[in-house]
Amino acid sequence: MTGDEPVRFVEYLRQNNHLTKTTSNGALAEQGRRERLPGEVYGRLWEHTNLSASEFADEVARFYDLERVALQNMLSATSAVELFSQRFLREMVVFAYRSAGAGAVLAVADPGNAAARRAAEIVFGGDVAIKVASFEDITVALNQHLGSEEVAAHGGGETFQPREDDVESLRDLASGAPVVRAVNDLLEKAVELRASDIHIEPFHAGLMVRMRVDGLLRQVAAPAGLLPQAVISRIKIIAGLNIAERRLPQDGSARLRAGRSDVDIRVAIMPTQHGESAVIRILPKDRGLLVIEKLGFSSADDAKIRRLLTLPHGMIIITGPTGSGKTTTLATVLSILNEPSRKILTIEDPVEYEIPGVNQSQIKPAIGLTFAAALRSFVRQDPDVIMLGEVRDSETAHVAVHAALTGHLVLTTLHTETAAAAIPRLLDLGVEAYLLRSTLRAVVAQRLIRQLCDRCKSSKTLTEADLADDPRLAALGFQAGEVLREPCGCERCGGTGYRGRLGVFEVLELTNDLRQLIGEKTDGLEIDESAIRGGMTTMLDDGLAKCRAGLTPPAEILRVTTVR
Repeated sequence: MTGDEPVRFVEYLRQNNHLTKTTSNGALAEQGRRERLPGEVYGRLWEHTNLSASEFADEVARFYDLERVALQNMLSATSAVELFSQRFLREMVVFAYRSAGAGAVLAVADPGNAAARRAAEIVFGGDVAIKVASFEDITVALNQHLGSEEVAAHGGGETFQPREDDVESLRDLASGAPVVRAVNDLLEKAVELRASDIHIEPFHAGLMVRMRVDGLLRQVAAPAGLLPQAVISRIKIIAGLNIAERRLPQDGSARLRAGRSDVDIRVAIMPTQHGESAVIRILPKDRGLLVIEKLGFSSADDAKIRRLLTLPHGMIIITGPTGSGKTTTLATVLSILNEPSRKILTIEDPVEYEIPGVNQSQIKPAIGLTFAAALRSFVRQDPDVIMLGEVRDSETAHVAVHAALTGHLVLTTLHTETAAAAIPRLLDLGVEAYLLRSTLRAVVAQRLIRQLCDRCKSSKTLTEADLADDPRLAALGFQAGEVLREPCGCERCGGTGYRGRLGVFEVLELTNDLRQLIGEKTDGLEIDESAIRGGMTTMLDDGLAKCRAGLTPPAEILRVTTVR
């Protein structure tokens, strides 16, 4: 695009109400003139419009009065990409082919690219018909043809990839419209599916993208025709990470808008054999009110939790593996305690729920703000309740126990399999047994199970044949004739049969009998058995009650809990 065409095309877009920003015509045109690659001119303009890739190509074709060509027509035609270098085709964003009616054809995203037209005329040895295609369609067509033919023809020769030290080229590529749109589409799809995480993983065959929906990973279509390095670099740019560093893990965060939702994201980058892998944790800001009734506590456990929260001091611990909903339970408990008469301080990594009226802090190890350092400062802030995101080391465990010992109610989390296992874990971290007996009030263990979709779940009456096929059902106490619910699948749940999750819990309250069992070499199994004899409902029992209530099938209970 040269001369006055940038100005005229921007004005054309503005007259047709396609521009989303108030940038002046001259500024956009000057930006177009500064682009080093012809295809980037339209790429930059596309970012300022409210059009899809296909709609933008339609407007380009109308402006230049050229014929539009669709992806299926390019794929079905006789490809001529072997006559050009792969680098030329990708940099110019063009696709060459032969058509029975038009002869030699060059599909372009930028019709003002005279250099590409002249090169095609030289290669074909005559006139070339110019047709307009979208960026995405050209990229897909090139990816399909070059991915197989170019490597086979040239023995895996030159590919259009930035050098390891070519950071600027990689940054330009990651800022291009196709890559920006692809990453935005992934985030919007994740929000639409209610996914908690996006896993972007490079393999020899290309990128694999999976999203964790209701606790299980689900594979989705990966961005087509884009370099894995460009996609990962775009994610790094969003999260404020160093795109030049490819050898070490990196962590970052950002707040952005995906579709109609405002979300916080946490990004973790990890080097792997075939490139860098990215995991994006999605934290929607509009999660709604934190209500304890929605967590899934039984009436007995709910009453026990509410009674424990009236204690003036001591330690309450939530345990479970990563992704078991511990932070949500903690935040809900804090919302119950959140009254003007209480001073509540939290130190988290990261702050996932913003609770008005609660003083929340995020750790920053780079400047020395660790869990332990924050806790030491907290006790001088005159708090009533302290929430500690996680006990990870001996120093943090000691400071947390001493905070509980000096008159504060301390809420925190641990990674253990059962509630009883939290006690030997704290002893292993160096907490003295006599301090634990004095401060620990309760341990809540939890897991998350998928909830059956209310709209499509179906009933199933167990038969002797069912019990014979799956002996685990009999081991769980199910009998022939019982009516259970099972997943079916509909539009609302995406065909999975499940929509949403709820918790299964066990609440271990420290009684005098249990405190006597806490010694320097405490056996978690002994505490567990004693608590069950004292009436504690295990996660398995809680899950079976939810199963019989028609909220989830037996398979979900067996997926997250074990018989003990």
